[in-house]
Order: sequence, then C-alpha cells, then structure tokens
Amino acid sequence: MLDLVLKNGNVYVEGSFKETAVGVKDGKIVIISDEAWMPEAEKVIDIKGQYVIPGTIDTHVHFRDPGRSERETFYTGSLAAAAGGVTTVMEHPISMPPQYNKEILDNRIKVADCQSIVDYCFYGAAGAQFPEEITKLAKEGIVAYKTFLHAAPEGRDKEFIGLTMANDAELLIGLTEVAKTGLICATHAENNDMISANIKRLRKEGKVSGRDHALSRPPISEIESVEKMLRLARETGAIIEFAHISTPEAMELIRKAKYDGQEVYLETCPHYLFLDEDDLERFGTFAKCNPPLRKKELVEGLWKYIQDGSVDFIGSDHSPFLLSEKETGYEDIFKAPAGFPGIDLRLPLMLDAAAEGKVTIERVVELLVTNPAKIFKLFPQKGAIRVGSDADFVVFTMDETTVVDKNKCYSKAKDIAIPYDGRTLKCSLSYTIVRGRVLMEHGIVDESAKAYGQLVKPAGA
Repeated sequence: MLDLVLKNGNVYVEGSFKETAVGVKDGKIVIISDEAWMPEAEKVIDIKGQYVIPGTIDTHVHFRDPGRSERETFYTGSLAAAAGGVTTVMEHPISMPPQYNKEILDNRIKVADCQSIVDYCFYGAAGAQFPEEITKLAKEGIVAYKTFLHAAPEGRDKEFIGLTMANDAELLIGLTEVAKTGLICATHAENNDMISANIKRLRKEGKVSGRDHALSRPPISEIESVEKMLRLARETGAIIEFAHISTPEAMELIRKAKYDGQEVYLETCPHYLFLDEDDLERFGTFAKCNPPLRKKELVEGLWKYIQDGSVDFIGSDHSPFLLSEKETGYEDIFKAPAGFPGIDLRLPLMLDAAAEGKVTIERVVELLVTNPAKIFKLFPQKGAIRVGSDADFVVFTMDETTVVDKNKCYSKAKDIAIPYDGRTLKCSLSYTIVRGRVLMEHGIVDESAKAYGQLVKPAGA
C-alpha cells in the first residue's frame, strides 16, 4: 500500500516530460510507471494532464529569524514558499547575528526546525572579521558561504557581523580561507565606494526619488566588482557564486570566465527579468532593491544569458521588511531598506515567461530545480523525480491564469508586495508536495504543517 499516487500527469523525468504516474511511500518516490502497474494507495490525486516537476529550490532567501522576526519568521516565510512551489529554501545569513560560527548556526537550525513547513538549508557567513571560523563552519553542513564587499550598512552592524570583507586586503584573507573548504562563496558584487560617493552627490542635488536610486548604483558598480572578484577568485582558488546579477555586461564577464575553465556560478532574480527602472520610478521605495532595477534595454539583454545556459539558477532574494520601514523612503529613497518579498512568485513568473516564448519549461526546471540541486550537492535527494529521491513535487497548469493579489500572500511582508500586484500570469499552481505531504492545494497552504520541514545537508556533509 502506497501513501500517495499522482496519476495522469505530464511528469518531468530525466530531462523531459512524459505521461506517467508516480508512487510515494514514507516520503520517497518508490515507483514511476504506467497507472496500470501502480499499487493501491491511501491517497490518489488525478492530475488530469497537468505538469508535474520536482519541487523547486530557492537559492536566495532572507527570513530574518531570529532577531527580526517581526519582518518574517521561518513559519510565515515557508508558508509563502509552499504557496509558490518552493519545497526547499536556502537561507542566507543576514540575521542577528549571521551564522559565522557553529553556535549561531545551531541556533538558527533550532529556530527553523520548530517552524518551517518546507525543507531548508543554510549558507554560512564568511567575513574577514573572524577568518578562523570559516573553515570550521564548513564541517557543519552548510551548502555554501555568503559575503558582502563592504562594511555593515549604517545602523545594521548586528545583522552583518562576521559577514563582510570590506576591502581588498580582507577579501584576500577571507577568500583564501574559503578556498580551503572547497565550498562556494556567494558574493554581493557592487562597488560600495562608488555608490557612497554617488548617494552623497545626489542628496546634495536634491535627487532622492525612485530613479535616483538606480543612478546611485550604475552598471559600472556591478561590472567592476565582478571583474575584481573573478581575478581574486582565480588568485585564491575560491569558487564564487555571483548573486543577483543585473547587467548583461557582468553576465558576459562571467560567461567568458566559465569558458576559460574557471568554476564560477551565476544567479539572477525575477525582478531583474520582469521589472525595470520605470517600475522603480512608479513604485519608489517598494521597488527598491540592490542592485537596482535597470533600464529596459538592459533587462532585455539578460534573457540571452538565460537562454544560452550562462545563468545557472534563479533565486527570489526574498527580502521582507515592515511597511513602516519602507515608508521611510517616501521623501528620501536612500533612507528605505532595499528588497521586497517574492518567494511565492519566482516559479509563476518564470512559467509566464515560458508561456510568452522567452524560455522553455524545461529550462525553467533547470534554473529553479535541477541546477541548484546539483551545484549545491543536494542531488538526487532533491531536484529529481526518480526512485529513491524525496517525494517533492509541484503540479501546475498552463491552461489557466493567475492574478497576483498581495492580500493573499502568506508572507508577513505582504503589505510591501506591491510591484507585481494585479499582474496576470498565464499559469496556475495546483499542488506543492514535500516528502509526500500536500502542503498547498489550489493556492491554499496547510497551516497545520508547522515544523514539518527538515534540515537538508549537501552530500558528504
């Protein structure tokens, strides 16, 4: 007797879709076959020709918990994840404090363990402030590291302690230690010296609106940082992940480095593919993110690198804040924190792009599922529909539409989820299933699943 059978689905198996049924027992996939050969099950879901893909993995999430749980908790954030077809989240280390040592990491795991409804794993913080902790942390089951190339932002020292390599000397120290571990180090690639000078000048000129945020962080601030980090990675032997890249020229530099044999990974985010500077001017503080939204022609230029395989994965960079925090930017955009929620829209937005012909559904699966699982060594436990893998699935149809409604968002930050509100998407998610348990059905998340999520560690950890 199986626990669950999904039948009549168009199932993604080993790189392509096929009509088949999938059987689940004790949280694992145990059979993939024609329905006629499927044993009886306690629960059978007739998919009726809808698509079935492995559960998606969000490579870039900020839940803030503990320390800033008024912004988001692992419970509310994971509810939003399940609503958007995310079955595993990779939590980045901006918290109070970031997980730069075993004690802090263990505490964050404890917090997640009693809250998250989806599975989760952690990046570790890598900073020059505590270089001796970097190699130690590699033994604790993290999937990668994260660092910032600047000192802590004003007033946020506690959120960035042990998380920064604030100058070139610190970068050499920190990346040398990271290289010893063999783990990937994600970096926020922007030149803070350029940006600080630009903000000072723009404020002096009274230029403090939405578009001025983009002017303060021009493409060169990203491009120069990518060039430098590629060089330092080659020098130290560190493996680098470039988080949330927003410009075609930076992507081209990374693409060339890949062709030259350097192990380097490229992430972008939905907001750089579906929003632009006009949205930043329109929504102001609610569309503020770092790097900023770019001009339309740059946005269109990114799709080449989506289509040719240069981009390795797409993370949401889910960044919840309070409405009151975002409102500080009404009179001065530079006062407001950067970032907005989006974990629940990453898959629907990319499926909408597939409906528009910008990308294939198979490529969407690569970007949101297969590549993250393989790159961060979670495969084949995660990221595959094959016998022995975790029974994580997303079921969706391209025959229905979804109208984004921020009021239905499960994140605590739904009040600031404005940029996509009201947008019509040419797809609809039907089910999110984690280890055989249905967590979302037709937009309604099972709120009783608190603490169902489990910690996932990379193979060999």
